[in-house]
Amino acid sequence: MFDKIIVLDYGSKYNQLLVRRVRELGVYSELWSYTTPINKIKEDSSIKGIILSGSPHYVNDEGAPLADKELFELGIPVLGVCYGMQLMAKVLGGEVEKTESGEFGAKEVTFSLGSSLTKGLGASQILRMSHYDRVSRLPQDFEKLGESILTSVAAMKHKDKELYGVQFHPEHDESVNGMTIINNFIENIVKAKKNYSMANFITYQVRQIRDRVKDNNVILGLSGGVDSSVVAALLSKAIGNQLYCIFVDHGLLRKNEVSDVVDSFGGHFDLNLIVVDAQDRFLNKLQFVDDPERKRKIIGYEFIEVFNDEAAKIESAKFLAQGTLYTDVIESGTDASKVIKSHHNVGGLPEDMEFELIEPLNTLFKDEVRELGRELGLPDKLVDRQPFPGPGIGIRIIGDVTFDKVRVVQESDFILREEVALANLDKDIWQYFTVLTPIKTVGVKNNQRTYENALVIRAVTSTDGMTAQFAHVPYDVLDKVSSRIINEVSGVNRVLYDITSKPPGTIEWE
Repeated sequence: MFDKIIVLDYGSKYNQLLVRRVRELGVYSELWSYTTPINKIKEDSSIKGIILSGSPHYVNDEGAPLADKELFELGIPVLGVCYGMQLMAKVLGGEVEKTESGEFGAKEVTFSLGSSLTKGLGASQILRMSHYDRVSRLPQDFEKLGESILTSVAAMKHKDKELYGVQFHPEHDESVNGMTIINNFIENIVKAKKNYSMANFITYQVRQIRDRVKDNNVILGLSGGVDSSVVAALLSKAIGNQLYCIFVDHGLLRKNEVSDVVDSFGGHFDLNLIVVDAQDRFLNKLQFVDDPERKRKIIGYEFIEVFNDEAAKIESAKFLAQGTLYTDVIESGTDASKVIKSHHNVGGLPEDMEFELIEPLNTLFKDEVRELGRELGLPDKLVDRQPFPGPGIGIRIIGDVTFDKVRVVQESDFILREEVALANLDKDIWQYFTVLTPIKTVGVKNNQRTYENALVIRAVTSTDGMTAQFAHVPYDVLDKVSSRIINEVSGVNRVLYDITSKPPGTIEWE
């Protein structure tokens, strides 16, 4: 349905951002492994362009990720970005060498040759550099498009073929007019149809879901969060009362979440809602488990077991729907990058699971899911709700999970959310929550010495979860939150604020 531009992933921290930038310009894009067989690319007629991402590797190192020369002979336009340009140069017979000092940050690039890639740009542009290596000799039939003070070849193109390379990162915010360069690649070189929109996505997915499900029933784990709510609305539009939503109270939800979900979906949506109380089941399984990966696997596995139990009561239940997002899939590991964290709905599913999976959001970023929700007519209260992980509070407790620790996080999180709303900051902060650490510190309460846990406040601003900055919460709000938590939540005598951005940190602590 959509023309597609694929980004081959060589491990850049900006690889997801490249995909997102292409989508912002109205063309569908996906992140593929650099190890993807050439035949798979050949067989996909929707692929109209290829972007080679950056990488932390040096192209001349032993074991560095490379590309088959045939990739550049497919007749599909290719744009190499940073490492991608160096890779293109090396594979096609040019030379790449290390520099002594490297080039980082916003730098001036002077374009000496006009081209379809630089159409509409002035001769000088400020663009984001991040490299120690450079193309020292162009491949045969290539010509230089631009240079910087330290890099003699900052951009290059083939004289006859649609092969381009840039040493800078046009996708980065520091690249002034970087989006113009990406758009030029899309419009002038790839000539892709700009028909990627959430309205068209709905039309496509509804048809796909109906064709696949037919007369069978679908089970969805409904948490009340943005992702599962949007999946419910989409599936409801596609298959109506063939959808059975199971809300599992695993004991790791936010305070009052069970009643909120029942109130929101029980009477306002045309669906089959089943509420399961499984608190004891989950928390007993998590006793003495402190490894975050094991916790995620256990929670994911138990979810499926609960679904299996409930499915026995539903006739023709063949499919399990999940709100897996594109970032979940990417963060769970690719060939070019290590696992950041396993997601319960990506890596925790048993091989003998009785259901077939339906994951209609697994190509979308978080901000796209919110846009999709609005297009489906969901209220802002649901669409704008801050993200909540599938494993819930289980990954906001560092160490093993107990009923008392869950209570501490639920009560402290409730206070934080209440004060953020009272300060009218709930629209400005993308995600905010509390994390219970196993660190105990000395304190004083009621003139008595205490030895209790330190608790962390995490609050970030973001648009899609790919990158995030810690929120600059006013000191008076933090002061009020800290005071209330220490006075109202037993077991905590110290409150800290996390000022780590993503990257290098992740949003969740586990």
